[in-house]
Amino acid sequence: MGAGGLELPPGDGGEGPDGGGTAGEAGTADDPTGGFGMGGPPGRRLGEAGLQPGAVPLARPMEIGADVGWGEDDWAEVRTRAQRAGRAYVWLNLVEQRMRAVVAAVLRPIYEPVHGEEWVIAAAGPAGQEWVQRAVAVREVSRRKGYLLDPADDTLISFLTLPQLRELMVQHWPCFEPYFDDRREVELALDELEVARSAVARNRALSETVLAQAERMCRRLLERLGAAPEGVAAAGRLPVDAVEELVGDRFADVAGVHADRVRLQRQLPAEDLFGGARRLDAIGIGLNLLVQNYSGRRLVRLAEAGCRVRLLFLNPASSAVKRRERELGLKKGELARSVETNILHMRRVRSRLRDQGAFEIHVFDEIPRFTAYMVDGDGPDGLAVVQSYLRGARGMETPVLVLRGPGRTVPSVPSAVREEGEGALFPAYREEFEAFWADSRSVS
Repeated sequence: MGAGGLELPPGDGGEGPDGGGTAGEAGTADDPTGGFGMGGPPGRRLGEAGLQPGAVPLARPMEIGADVGWGEDDWAEVRTRAQRAGRAYVWLNLVEQRMRAVVAAVLRPIYEPVHGEEWVIAAAGPAGQEWVQRAVAVREVSRRKGYLLDPADDTLISFLTLPQLRELMVQHWPCFEPYFDDRREVELALDELEVARSAVARNRALSETVLAQAERMCRRLLERLGAAPEGVAAAGRLPVDAVEELVGDRFADVAGVHADRVRLQRQLPAEDLFGGARRLDAIGIGLNLLVQNYSGRRLVRLAEAGCRVRLLFLNPASSAVKRRERELGLKKGELARSVETNILHMRRVRSRLRDQGAFEIHVFDEIPRFTAYMVDGDGPDGLAVVQSYLRGARGMETPVLVLRGPGRTVPSVPSAVREEGEGALFPAYREEFEAFWADSRSVS
């Protein structure tokens, strides 16, 4: 008995009459007697000097040692995840809203006259009884807790998920068939979106490959469902991005920024940029993006199809070329010969045309400030690729801006602003081109 009359069990490794040792070995002159393991310093266990026989040592708090901080690499990873999930969410949101609108437009006139507000339950039928009742329960909870901020969302169809909307469409395909060509294509596209949808809904990692596939599928579905806005799939050129449409007013008419021309051409090859153009205006030192990446044969076909071309090169005999050679550390005459070669190549292309007046080549003598390729700049699907000239960096190595044409429409920007082009970069570069063109000389 001890410690207030409570009988304590002996320690696991106790040294005493029952533990295989002598009682006298347990205590020392430095250890006061009495008291429930009070005589030794913290951390000593039974069998160590300072603990009495039969005493129970107190367990010290466990030190987990977890590092809850995030380093630079951790933050970079979660930012990448959030960016990819955000892009996928925008596309999935658009598709889901469009699916709701399509399903409601087709099935409501069929079921609502008989079943009233419960037309969705009737349309789901016995096969969808489980998930439609779950949607009813979620709606009731949302009503009680005040989650329905918009009265327009207080409908049962607003609580159906994308897979459930797909099931309604599949079950009633004869009703949708007059509006869509291929049921299998719509079905497969919606199935493929489930990978991205599941990852986004549960905040799991979304790979770049899956994100790109989801964006393609969403764009294709919006086109099939008749909801693709103008310019989404402009012929052979850079498609309008859903995120760009939503936040485009924050970035003027900039559709893309690339560290150099190599990265630009991965996303927007020269074939896609210049192919099918009806108008092409280009200004720069040697116009290598056009001359060296788009064959003369294709240029001939482009011009014969009615494309009007105006090319503005830096005069290879001007002092500006010599200054640029010194900036780049090139040998004397090296850049001039390169520009002259490009001009001669364009002259050969022009000589093969029936209407050579539609293919104009000029040179200018001023110090070059930028290079720009403006394709269909007067139309809604126009694009411009613009680069500034940096000291000591070739055109291939300088940052690239991709600009939308003046016909681009951003829903959040007032129409008056869009018409005037206020805040847009494309008109500024087009005006600069026209000023250079007016002061240039024609190449015979």
